[in-house]
Amino acid sequence: MEANTRSTGRLPAAFLTPGSSSFMDFLSEHQPELLPGKRSLPPVQGVIEAPHGTTIVAVTFPGGVVLAGDRRATMGNVIAQRDIEKVFPADEYSAVGIAGTAGLAVEMVKLFQLELEHFEKVEGTQLSLEGKANRLSTMIRSNLGMAMQGLAVVPLFAGYDVDREKGRIFSYDVTGGRSEEHGFAATGSGSLFARGAMKKLYREDLTEEQATTLVVQALYDAADDDSATGGPDVARRIYPIVTVITDEGFRKVTDDESSQIARSILERRLEQPDGPRAALL
Repeated sequence: MEANTRSTGRLPAAFLTPGSSSFMDFLSEHQPELLPGKRSLPPVQGVIEAPHGTTIVAVTFPGGVVLAGDRRATMGNVIAQRDIEKVFPADEYSAVGIAGTAGLAVEMVKLFQLELEHFEKVEGTQLSLEGKANRLSTMIRSNLGMAMQGLAVVPLFAGYDVDREKGRIFSYDVTGGRSEEHGFAATGSGSLFARGAMKKLYREDLTEEQATTLVVQALYDAADDDSATGGPDVARRIYPIVTVITDEGFRKVTDDESSQIARSILERRLEQPDGPRAALL
């Protein structure tokens, strides 16, 4: 295909033939070996050691949703990377946070971004948020073979639903099973502790500022009890990645904003090491 393109100066017929609005379907038909789930792995014994991303959290608030992740990647009991990015924009109104095998997860996110962009160019309109969540579910399911060999990817998907005019969160399992979460959600090794923190602090009337503070509080609590989750690293100036999605689109909280939130939490933790308590009724 590539040689023919160079010799004639024209695109191959596959690129000029009307077909599916799904980029994954296009690859499956013409170059399936490029899809992560179609690759065959050499026979191995035991669990494959590869860097893993850990904790992702999300919280809705009136007007949008916040998606955030810590910065640590682990490989067994070793810290593989301290400043990995785990939260990425999927398109203008949605984002994906990755937990699981880091390299494979990043590749899946890039493919998902292409999938949404391809659909928009072919159809002339964006997929609904529900449609985006379903496409991601299909991609995860196609990776089931690798997941069974220890290379699982379990993302958290969040976005602003322009039709319903609110933020929404979707969680997944390794088989591609999809669930809509209400209020807050977490995935990854520290999710149990992060969810507990959000459960005691979440309110339906949170402001955007309170929601961003809440997710950092949750990641701090996760790091306090889960060694694979990295808390704010003031010495190295490594802070959680925090993103906000509203009717104005996707926005990544700046490093200065994220550091101010983290530092304010650290100062309060000097007085309350276990964090703020839920208000008593």
